[in-house]
Amino acid sequence: MDRSPAAGAASAIKLRKVGAYPAIRVLAWAGEFLYACRRYEIVRWRAGASSWESVVRFHPAWWRNVTARSKLTYRLVRDGFHALAVLGDGTMIGAVPGAIVTCRAAADEFRITHRIVRGTRPLHITSTPSDRIYWGEYFENPERSEVYIYGSEDRGETWRIAYTFPRGSVRHVHNVVHDPWGNCLWIMTGDEGAECKILRCSSDLKTIDTVLEGNQQCRAVAAIPSRDGIYLSTDTPYERNHVYRLARDGALERVADLDSSSIYGCRAGEALFFSTMVEPSAVNRSREVQVVGAREGAHWQNQLRWMKDKFPMRYFQYGNAFLPDGENATNYLAVTTIAVTGDDLATTLWQVE
Repeated sequence: MDRSPAAGAASAIKLRKVGAYPAIRVLAWAGEFLYACRRYEIVRWRAGASSWESVVRFHPAWWRNVTARSKLTYRLVRDGFHALAVLGDGTMIGAVPGAIVTCRAAADEFRITHRIVRGTRPLHITSTPSDRIYWGEYFENPERSEVYIYGSEDRGETWRIAYTFPRGSVRHVHNVVHDPWGNCLWIMTGDEGAECKILRCSSDLKTIDTVLEGNQQCRAVAAIPSRDGIYLSTDTPYERNHVYRLARDGALERVADLDSSSIYGCRAGEALFFSTMVEPSAVNRSREVQVVGAREGAHWQNQLRWMKDKFPMRYFQYGNAFLPDGENATNYLAVTTIAVTGDDLATTLWQVE
């Protein structure tokens, strides 16, 4: 796995399990708080605490309160929150099936502020220090129609089309990530040929530069900004998957090999982590969900693993490990696993030692 010349025993990561919580899915860090959902309720955990506290709820259609009670129906209809951004004043913007929802600071529930008409939800939501919020459309798009990035400048109250990808240029948007070291945004798109792009953008999306494009090794969802560059994991069923370091000077280096596609990554202090999912193909044959990690980007190793469960992926989702968005300065790693044996729809917390 390790491809870094700086690798050595001194840089290896050790994880110590500090908690396990059924029916909770992690979403995002904000300061010392880890935000997650329990069905359609947002809960949070203060780093080092012994329990979770309830924050606020979203009230979905009545039938989702029924399907969310069972793990299998929850997986079948993709219940719960799928993304969350927490602003400095406590305002929360989330993605639930079919909608973007907003909860103002000190409010007692989420409100729908945007109905999603193409696809069911974005994969991620990002915010900038100036409280600009962005998310990109993620839908099948067989006709390769125009694809939009939506933005809000009033803390999620209203939404506008902030950027348009012309017809035929991309299939959909995988992620928009804020980079505090570069004072910019990174946009990842897919899925075929030149549709696979890594774009560097100003925080207002007025200037956009293509950094990488044109092949499956540019097909990424997860990105972790770091002082020395951007770490990316590939998400392709057609080729071997890898972790890359895109340096600040534009140099691209392959730093680790992955056994399958990867769509989640996060930081825990000085350690970086990516997870893989069970997405079978002629290349991706692994039945394991894995979390790989490295301290300061060097000496990548498998840290955690789970086996895919017996239920069919077409209906009950790929085996996967969700990692939270947001900026995490603590030394805690939070992982939610789904469609795996033993820890289905469960969150585990690990102290990075």
